[in-house]
Amino acid sequence: MADQSKLPLPVPTPETQHFWDGTRENQLLLQSCDGCQKTYFPPRPFCPACASRSVSIIKASGNATLYSYVINQRAHPAFDGPYAIAVVSLEEGPRMMTNIVNSPQTPEALVLDMPLKVCFGKVDENITLPYFEPAGDEL
Repeated sequence: MADQSKLPLPVPTPETQHFWDGTRENQLLLQSCDGCQKTYFPPRPFCPACASRSVSIIKASGNATLYSYVINQRAHPAFDGPYAIAVVSLEEGPRMMTNIVNSPQTPEALVLDMPLKVCFGKVDENITLPYFEPAGDEL
């Protein structure tokens, strides 16, 4: 996993605060439109599909599949060796950018469509980052 102390940290905004509150509690929170039922990420105050401002916050399952990734070989103070920068497809529909952890960072280990599950890395009292790791036979 990353050296949390060396990561550039997100700055929560009123639109994203619920997401960061959720990750601090080891929950992945998404938004769902009350009108068209679309679940989306990243957080915003309106539905990207129909522009409705009537949205609800839902707890995601934490299950995902690997949609795409690149293995970064360039040095970064927060990561030892190569590390995967990935896009995952959440079970609820949206995609999100993340890192794959607790897995060899090789093309042989990171197979597209492989099942993943969310895990969390606490950086400080305010920020906990969501990562994804192989789910094995759990999905």
